[in-house]
Amino acid sequence: MPPLRTALLQSSGQLGDVAANLKILDGAAARAAAAGAGLLVAPEMFLTGYAIGEGLHRLAEAADGDAADAVAEIAGRHGVALAYGYPERDGETVYNAAQLIGPDGARLANYRKTHLFGDFEQQWFTPGDRAVVQAELAGVRVGLMICYDVEFPENVRAHALAGTDLLLVPTALMHPAQVVARSVVPVRAFESQLYIAYANRTGPEGDFEFVGMSALAGPDGSARARAGLGEELVTGDVDPELLSRSRGENPYLRDRRPGLYTSLV
Repeated sequence: MPPLRTALLQSSGQLGDVAANLKILDGAAARAAAAGAGLLVAPEMFLTGYAIGEGLHRLAEAADGDAADAVAEIAGRHGVALAYGYPERDGETVYNAAQLIGPDGARLANYRKTHLFGDFEQQWFTPGDRAVVQAELAGVRVGLMICYDVEFPENVRAHALAGTDLLLVPTALMHPAQVVARSVVPVRAFESQLYIAYANRTGPEGDFEFVGMSALAGPDGSARARAGLGEELVTGDVDPELLSRSRGENPYLRDRRPGLYTSLV
């Protein structure tokens, strides 16, 4: 099976301007396709901006709303799968969500952030209640998380045990938590033997300062691709053969003793 080239869009887009952010996503998808990528991952809350506060209820949309249709059109036109963060409205409830659209424009998976970070998110969002959401893409089993979720090792391990090969993590990592992008994400990939595509926002926005450092982390614990601090599009390969070989050599999942861990739940 050939590697799945994966592009990470490191950008904060335009705060509160969905049309502008769709245009940015369109341009990034064109560049990703030209680089041979089959998948593009955009950051957390990319379609609207993160620090939208009172604008949240005005900008939130259903998972199959107009913005999702626009993303599907972009994906189909460029032949690139797209994962992106957005505020999802379901009735009167709003979730911090991420959606995966296939290269043919089909909706493959939708995930609601389960671990809300800080007072801001806990004020405006309802937490999701489904930890493992997956889809198949080009022969790769893809899972979805959002930002803070990946900082819980149990979360990532649940994906590993469910067979996730590539974990997509749209994120909004802030200063001074650079250690998460630098160290925690590669360690998560190593200890659970999967790839993690971690796509971050960058620069100031409202009261927040996003730190960039997006990465595609491999099962060997290395950053197979790494962005700097500013606006950037980086690509790296998710190699099923490397993953299979690494899983064969790394005994973590085989050597687990779940009976000793019941106190965790």
